[in-house]
Amino acid sequence: MSRYWSDLARGLTPYVPGEQPQHTQLVKLNTNESPYPPSSRVMAAIQNVDGDKLRLYPDPGSSELAQVIARANGLQSDQVFLGNGSDEVLAHAFQSLLKHDLPILYPDISYSFYPVWCDLYQIEAKTVALSPDFTVTVADYRQPNGGVIIPNPNAPTGIALSLDEIRSLLQANADSVVIIDEAYIDFGGQSACALINEYENLLVVQTLSKSRAMAGMRVGVAMGQAELIEGLSRVKDSFNSYPLDVLAQTAAVAAYEDEDYFRECTAKVVASRERLARELMQRGFSVLPSSANFLFVTHSAHSAQTLFTGLREEGVIVRYFDKPRINEYLRISIGTDAQCDRLLEVLDQLLTVSG
Repeated sequence: MSRYWSDLARGLTPYVPGEQPQHTQLVKLNTNESPYPPSSRVMAAIQNVDGDKLRLYPDPGSSELAQVIARANGLQSDQVFLGNGSDEVLAHAFQSLLKHDLPILYPDISYSFYPVWCDLYQIEAKTVALSPDFTVTVADYRQPNGGVIIPNPNAPTGIALSLDEIRSLLQANADSVVIIDEAYIDFGGQSACALINEYENLLVVQTLSKSRAMAGMRVGVAMGQAELIEGLSRVKDSFNSYPLDVLAQTAAVAAYEDEDYFRECTAKVVASRERLARELMQRGFSVLPSSANFLFVTHSAHSAQTLFTGLREEGVIVRYFDKPRINEYLRISIGTDAQCDRLLEVLDQLLTVSG
């Protein structure tokens, strides 16, 4: 370890992102990106950006984009916050809304960035165990806390909460902020945005990385009542007043304006997900019910780590988490039908050889 590191840096265990291999021949089903390109309107909008705009600082509040997102969700623009990907948005939320005396609560199997932010910002946390079937039990969150954060659908399981369950969660935690992390909401879940004007303690976080095919642009959004958004802005403006560049803002506006393409692509992903789930179950896999753009699967007769390694050797990359309770599961992003077919082809080889 470097002698110049601070005690904080020395004690951190950083988040490990999904592998981003450079080999173009790989079938990449490990990071939940869209298998389809952004809308053609996005590319046209980027190409039409006035070069002189790059000389100037971008709009610090991304006001045009905030207005577009607000209209799409029945909100006002002061109820929308933009950041450099939903990870940055969530990091600001941890600092501005979750750093209190009591511990925050989140599921024991969940997005693995949450404990990293707790360590970084010195926030006490308490994990709440998922049920044996990997569902979130809302009643377990009825305990003193400094805030609650739950992905919906959850990651890496893909299982979603209903709006009624989220409403119960909000009512049970009226004195704490409840953050619903909706990175995958567009693939089958019910967005909690419908509850924002009803509950002052609700913050909904979304991303353009998945369903709008813009992971490379880094655009994240939070929505909530204006008081929560102001708290986020205070932290943002103490860190980086210009989180979204001109190209990202322009591209994101164009992505939201092409609603037909957005719905077409999400429908194709959902159809591919259901087909892949059926095919995997026919091969003896247990598949959790997913409302996301991935499947979480296990095979009773074959080690997840062995299958992960065998797939990778054949150029198919999925995600394996060597963690308690889920070390016999693989998370498989939904690709194109051709990519899913290649996955199944390699699995057939592996299951036959090891069987």
